[in-house]
Amino acid sequence: LAIDGPLRGEPSGFTPRGGELRELVERRVSELTAYQGLGYARRYAETLCRVHAAEQERAPGHTELTEAVARELFKLMAYKDEYEVARLHLDAVERAKVRAEFGDDVKVWFNLHPPLLRALGLKRKLKLGRWFLPAFRALRAMRRLRGTRLDPFGYAKVRRTERALIGEYDAIVAEALTLLTPETHATAVELCELPDVVRGYEEIKLRNIVLFRKRSEALRKRLRAGKPAPVLP
Repeated sequence: LAIDGPLRGEPSGFTPRGGELRELVERRVSELTAYQGLGYARRYAETLCRVHAAEQERAPGHTELTEAVARELFKLMAYKDEYEVARLHLDAVERAKVRAEFGDDVKVWFNLHPPLLRALGLKRKLKLGRWFLPAFRALRAMRRLRGTRLDPFGYAKVRRTERALIGEYDAIVAEALTLLTPETHATAVELCELPDVVRGYEEIKLRNIVLFRKRSEALRKRLRAGKPAPVLP
């Protein structure tokens, strides 16, 4: 992986060498820039630089660990909150796809089930028309509040847990790099791929996070013991 300068400029200056890995990283850097901003994307890129440097030093010729962190850190950082749902509904490319498939006069409805209203007892989704687009634009503009004290959605349990999980994964990656050897490489990759189990929304996602934490602790113990991954029959 190579960086043009110390990441003071656009994240697009982040230029990993190698076909699939380069595409994997560049696409996600661009997405995180749109998701939150340059600083957020820079954090992601800098983590991948550290991972790639360590992997090439301690397990030369391998990129599986860098690829795992590229996929899973992105997944955790780009969690689908209210701001991201609004941004995606306003995405020009997606809206063009809908018009191309159904015609310019297509009627679009948004089926939403806001966590706040759900907590107040609303059992069904709300069906909203295009008149709701200004609200989406306002939410998209408010994404800078994400994770701050002024974030009106950030106090929900699932949002607090999603934010905490990013830090937990950073710590897992840091430990994996510290203990990385050719013998522990496969275990480190398995450990860093674990966020793949964190799927679903709300309570389903929270249950899967518990599963992630349980499995990660077992793999961290194996990593600390310096044991190679078991060979499957």
